[in-house]
Formats: sequence, C-alpha cells, structure tokens
Amino acid sequence: MSYLTVGKENSGTVDLYYEDHGAGRPVVLIHGWPLSSKSWEKQVPALLDAGYRVVTYDRRGFGNSSKPTFGYDYDTLAEDLHRLMTELDLADATLVGFSMGGGEVARYLGTHGSDRVEQAVFISAIPPFLLKTSDNPEGVDGSVFDGIMESISADRPAFLTGFFSDFYNVDIFGGDLVSDEVIRFSWNIAAAASPRGTLDCVPAWLTDFRDDLISIDVPVLVIHGDADRIVPFAASGKRTHELVRGSRLVVVEGGPHGITWTHAGRVNRELLDFLKEQAEPLEPVVGLS
Repeated sequence: MSYLTVGKENSGTVDLYYEDHGAGRPVVLIHGWPLSSKSWEKQVPALLDAGYRVVTYDRRGFGNSSKPTFGYDYDTLAEDLHRLMTELDLADATLVGFSMGGGEVARYLGTHGSDRVEQAVFISAIPPFLLKTSDNPEGVDGSVFDGIMESISADRPAFLTGFFSDFYNVDIFGGDLVSDEVIRFSWNIAAAASPRGTLDCVPAWLTDFRDDLISIDVPVLVIHGDADRIVPFAASGKRTHELVRGSRLVVVEGGPHGITWTHAGRVNRELLDFLKEQAEPLEPVVGLS
C-alpha cells in the first residue's frame, strides 16, 4: 500500500492512500463523495487495457487515507492533489474528477495551472457553483444543503441509504443496471468514511469555481446524466460546458449521478475517445488488464 504524507495533526501524520498502475500517459482519477477510489472499478481496467498509467487516490477523510478533523475545503484538497502530482512527477496528465472530485480538478487548474496537465474531464461534477445567489440564480437553494447537514448529523448511516437510492436512481435502474450488492458496496465504503469529513465536505460543495473554469487552457470533456438527482445537470454540467471555452459536452440520456457504474460502457467509450484524440498511449502492459 502506498501513502503520501500531506500534513500533520497533533502526533499523527495526514496521509493519502494512492495506487499507481500501468505505463504511458498518466490518468488521475479523483473520486466523489462519500466514496473512495474503489468507486472507479469500472474505469481502471478499461484505462489499463488501453495502455494508460492510472493513478487513483483516496481523498483525506475517506477510504484508506487518514481521517483528520480539518482540511475539507477545496484549497486544501487541491493542494493535496498538487502534492500527489509533484511527488509522482506526473506530466501530460489527464485529470478526471467525478462529482466532488470535479472541484479538485477545477481548483487545481485554477491555482496551479496546466504545466503538468494535458486534459481535464468532469463527470457528474459539482462545478461551476451550486449555491443559488443573486448572481447565480441557476444554483440550488441553500436550505437543501442545510437539510443534508442536519440529516448527516442526526443519523449518518440512514442518510447514506437514501442518498445512494438517488445516487443510482434505484427506482428505475435497480436490479437492472445496478444490483443490491453494488448499493451495499457503496454504502459500506461511505459508512467507513470519517463522520467529520463527511459532514465538513458539504459546505465545500458551495465553492464558487467560475473563475477557475474560465481560466482553464486545456481540452475539457464534460459528461453528465440528465436525470442526475444529486447534482442537477442544469445547475452543473450544462453550465460548466458553457464556461469552459472549447469544451465538449456529453449528455447521458436518463443517466443518474452514478453513471460511472450504471452507464460505465458509455462513460468509458467517451473517456477513451477523448484521451485518444490528444496522443496515442503506449501499448498495454501485459498482466495489468
């Protein structure tokens, strides 16, 4: 198991768990809330088989990473990503952010630029700005996020059950595109996350990424389901596409939030096509499929 130290809290270090497989141009996968890098199960093999180097990591507070009581704002989270990119000396990388992970992609590029990055992908991602304000009428009312925090504080395990029902649109895709076992798998990952981190990430979703997106100077792919109940397409993916000049938008018809599982085939095809347009990867490494 590989870890990178990104900070310290009292007598302990804050360590990020990461995996680094394959060879070729690097693709860095940044997971959503409240999951871990295990949620990329459908994408990692496809990328390795296509000849890419695949780096995944667990956000602080989640998965196998340390669970500190601080650092769940996007400036810190983007700095964690920067430390990983620097430590692994990644160049010509593609950053792929799912849901909350899209915030790391936006803030990283807005803060550190694209010296190490060749492309960026936003999947079901929260940018550009989820909170409804006077200058952001397309956003979501703040009371929604207050309610989420209250539910997490009252009964986090129960909240997660309802959350994943909407995450996968289980009433429509349950038993077909998503099994009970997958839902339980997701719940188990989320339940093992830091309770403090799970709660403190919610205010971070209200970060304004509009300036970050406008500054992006690399090719961008936006993939979003138009039936996303967690991060509504009209408030996020559609507007991200509008803000990032030259970006490509792929709308998955009927797709829920968790399209990386329910519509993995479509997501993988679009991702691989986008990667291939920029440069040909190396031949696949035998034994890593």
